[in-house]
Amino acid sequence: MDSIQKKILQEVADLHKVPEGAYNIRANGESAGRRSTENIEITSKTECSGIDIRIKDGTKNESVHIPVVLSESGLKETVYNDFYVGEDCDVLIVAGCGIHNCGVQDSEHDGIHRFFIGKNSRVRYVEKHYGEGDGKGKRILNPGTEVHMEEGSSMEMEMVQIKGVDSTERVTTAELAEGAKLLVKERLMTHGEQSAVSVYKVLLNGKDSSADIVSRSVARDSSYQKLDLCITGNAPCHGHTECDSIIMDKGHILAVPQLEANDTSSELIHEAAIGKIAGEQLIKLMTLGLTEAEAEQQIINGFLK
Repeated sequence: MDSIQKKILQEVADLHKVPEGAYNIRANGESAGRRSTENIEITSKTECSGIDIRIKDGTKNESVHIPVVLSESGLKETVYNDFYVGEDCDVLIVAGCGIHNCGVQDSEHDGIHRFFIGKNSRVRYVEKHYGEGDGKGKRILNPGTEVHMEEGSSMEMEMVQIKGVDSTERVTTAELAEGAKLLVKERLMTHGEQSAVSVYKVLLNGKDSSADIVSRSVARDSSYQKLDLCITGNAPCHGHTECDSIIMDKGHILAVPQLEANDTSSELIHEAAIGKIAGEQLIKLMTLGLTEAEAEQQIINGFLK
């Protein structure tokens, strides 16, 4: 991998060297490295572009890294990755994609991920998106995530996009069995003419299943954001969605909450807030010696942390 690709890899996966554990690194549509372990096997799909990741029952304190980097202008690809997590596991999965585009053609990566999480397993999933480059070609990322959770399983998802992506449409669906728990934390920032759409559709099918989806976003310049949150309770369950957004300049933000209860014991809550940075916050930081721009950035950094 060249220096540009290595820099992008650091941005999306915090990797400064070959990671410990299992990994599959993809660069410009080709494999740039792969390793399976005794408990985690990674194999290529034969019917389409992508990989299968199979994690054995009882695997604990292990990780899988599957980052993607694009540094060629005009490259467009769709990749299908399936994760089969056995029972009683506790694993970390780090994904993400970064695009460096200095050309005139659009570059696009669409990653479709499916998770099948076994009984009583715990998964922490981190997905970061990043774009850079001074070309006129756009940096486009359209991730799709499909989650199937068996009894007693839990999943924590950290979804981050804070720089350089011109257009994105993220669609996440999940279905939870009895006692399963899903926690989603999304952090998003758009600027310029960028557009970002986030869609979450969660089905709470099992007794005592629960979902907590929290999104924090900042829309700067003339950028556009849409957040579509939908939780359906089909059993005695607990669902909570929250979207807090800061709007700046000529930004546009649309929040679309949807709660559907099909059981009298479903407890579903939605919270939403959109507003500008409070003037007193800026004044307080500026009295400490910061410029207005520095004070704004400090507030944004704390908000998205």
